[in-house]
Amino acid sequence: MKKKVFVLFPDGVGLRNFAFTDFKQIGENKGFDITYWNNTVFSLKDNLGFKELKIENYQIHPLTPLYSRARKHIELNIYGEKFDDEVYSTYKFPFSYKGLKNIFKVLFIKVLIGLYSSGKGLEFIRKKINNLERKNPKYVYCKNQLEKHKPDLIFCTTQRSTQAISALLVAKDLGIPTVCFVYSWDNVPKAMQVVETDYYCVWSDLMKREILQYYPFINDEQVFVTGTPQFEPHYNTALKQTKKDFFKQYNLDLNKKYICFSGDDETTSPLDQYYLQDLANAVRSLNAKDYNLGIIYRKCPVDFTPRYNAVIEANKDIITVLDPVWRQVGNMWNEVLPMKEDFKMLYNVCEYSEFVTNVCSSTVFDFVAHNKPCIYYNYEQPQLKRGIRDIGQNYKYVHFRSMPSDNAVVFCTNKKDLKDLVKQILDGNLSNVAEGLKWFEIVAGKTPKRASENIWETIDKILD
Repeated sequence: MKKKVFVLFPDGVGLRNFAFTDFKQIGENKGFDITYWNNTVFSLKDNLGFKELKIENYQIHPLTPLYSRARKHIELNIYGEKFDDEVYSTYKFPFSYKGLKNIFKVLFIKVLIGLYSSGKGLEFIRKKINNLERKNPKYVYCKNQLEKHKPDLIFCTTQRSTQAISALLVAKDLGIPTVCFVYSWDNVPKAMQVVETDYYCVWSDLMKREILQYYPFINDEQVFVTGTPQFEPHYNTALKQTKKDFFKQYNLDLNKKYICFSGDDETTSPLDQYYLQDLANAVRSLNAKDYNLGIIYRKCPVDFTPRYNAVIEANKDIITVLDPVWRQVGNMWNEVLPMKEDFKMLYNVCEYSEFVTNVCSSTVFDFVAHNKPCIYYNYEQPQLKRGIRDIGQNYKYVHFRSMPSDNAVVFCTNKKDLKDLVKQILDGNLSNVAEGLKWFEIVAGKTPKRASENIWETIDKILD
């Protein structure tokens, strides 16, 4: 008899990994009966023909977001004290005091932080969140669904969504094993674990060590190193177009060599448009020396600001905009969902760009998978002023300490050096690919081509 697995999407961030890759096909080939337990507004049945069970009740307890925010701050306070490291305070987002309602919320959260910033206090907050969600109508709603369909296991596609809490609590209370995938390479040190499950799938040995280090209530045998499906499409040569077809589709010039500028969200890089301007200036200067270069600008999918428009318009002879193939289906950032077609675009952008430049993005790994270098901008812009976040803070984060050496990327630490760094890469005199691939293995594990296989083997092992 086939084992019935529910793949839980509490929000849209897991679609890219677990709906648009070969994850489902691999699981079915192994004999699993797969149902997508779908809490998103994106219909997997209508769009992809997948078997799904919709969660129509999006209600969480009104106090859950407040206790969850307090939990994050308390965890970061504990980490800062435990590891004697100021970096953890930089992971805290500033509170909003706009409006009376927000003021009361902030005061409530700060009281919780003040009262419970200890190991025992944190345990109280964790239990309180669970108690709140068990009293939430969504708990009863999900319980009815699970009692009716009786899955053998729940696989949650992200650990960072409060929408998953009540659903996973129901599964636990009914004795159904729960597994959670840790979504992103930086999530563990940032205290972004919202849900608690029986087992965890992580990208690498590094991430497993982090999980055990930051969450002492999790045991070694609960954590499985699987890799992430995020990078699997880069090894799918069926996605590769001919250069001629790709350039024709996106109106690129076959006579030019292109550099990809991968945009960041406004929080990570609030002055990102000026780095695009700097690259355009470097390209224009090199073109005067017969280099014949262009720029592919690929924006951050959840950035809807107009901040790049002036730079793009002023350099439209150089910059070609290739927007990611994502669809906005709601008003929240996690309701901007990737489409399957974006895999093909990204594969060919990586394949036919000379290299990528950005501020601290994981696209370094997308490009080194295609043996292409990456420049990280790491200098201040003159427009930086009080109240604007300096990008240099990003490189102090814990996940960047995983670099095997400073040569894992090409750092540009001075605007004046950018043109020369671009020239050196184009001339074949500078590259981070060898060290970048070592870093990729540290972060994403040793088997990036078979992460989906590893996850299904883990699920099979748990069920056995």
